[in-house]
Amino acid sequence: MLLTLWLLSLIVFFAGQVLPGDPGRAILGPLAAPAAVQALDTQLGVNAPLVSRYFSWLGGLLHGDMGISYSYRSAVAPFVWHALFNSLKLAALAFVIVVPLGIAGGVIAALRAGRFTDRIISITGLSLATVPEFVSGIVVIVLFGVTWKLLPVTASAGAGASVGQQFRHLILPVIPLIFVLFGYFARISRAGTIDALASDYTRTAILKGLPGRVVLLRHVLRNSLLPTITVIATQTGYLIGGLVVVETLFNYQGIGGLIYKAAESKDFPMLEGGTLTIGVVYALATLAADLLLIALSPQLRAAAIGNRASRAAGAAA
Repeated sequence: MLLTLWLLSLIVFFAGQVLPGDPGRAILGPLAAPAAVQALDTQLGVNAPLVSRYFSWLGGLLHGDMGISYSYRSAVAPFVWHALFNSLKLAALAFVIVVPLGIAGGVIAALRAGRFTDRIISITGLSLATVPEFVSGIVVIVLFGVTWKLLPVTASAGAGASVGQQFRHLILPVIPLIFVLFGYFARISRAGTIDALASDYTRTAILKGLPGRVVLLRHVLRNSLLPTITVIATQTGYLIGGLVVVETLFNYQGIGGLIYKAAESKDFPMLEGGTLTIGVVYALATLAADLLLIALSPQLRAAAIGNRASRAAGAAA
């Protein structure tokens, strides 16, 4: 994971440097004198050698310093942490709703494979997943916010808002995310459940006379959820940093919108700090998914124990 993050830091930094545009010109505007732009670029360190800028930036990251924003002339870290917290709230609410729905829909579809219920769940999930977020977002705004006036059309509840008020403001932005992710989670859960139902251990449990509920909970779901857990981890990056359209549509200050604005204004420290933060979150989510898979799967757990024993024996030798 550490090697991956280091490679990501290289990609993020050097990709940010090749973006077209001049930070000094972006800050001062198109009418600023060339001498003023040159002086500001020198002050920002843009004219320094690329390699030295990278190691200076990397050294700051190791000490918790993401640099100084070109646009705000302030430390990048507080902006990134605030935006990340907002995105985590939105992602957590979406996960709490869509993960149980997706798993339940996939399991029900698998238990009714080939029947009317299976077709309805599969077609509904596929249809919802093909609708872009900005289309479903506009629809829910028009219906629930403008026509029926049931929910606020902005996601930000404001400073000092209670938990209930924040939840109420986040309902509409979460709906497009549920539409996109439900079909994906349901398909993966359905496929895993069908494989588990056809497995030898499930047939053995049935032949032993175990009740159907026990077979489903202890044997089928425990193994069918393994690919779903992996998919949930891979979608974390999307829910944290890929919600630019949703955040813009609902005026929400998340990290996806922060990165987009930083790219527009050529604010390289903000762009690099935000992008690398998403990479760290994604890496941690993937690590957590791997550990959960090992905890749930006896085969993976035995393999992990065997690998650890092999390394210990090799070190002793």
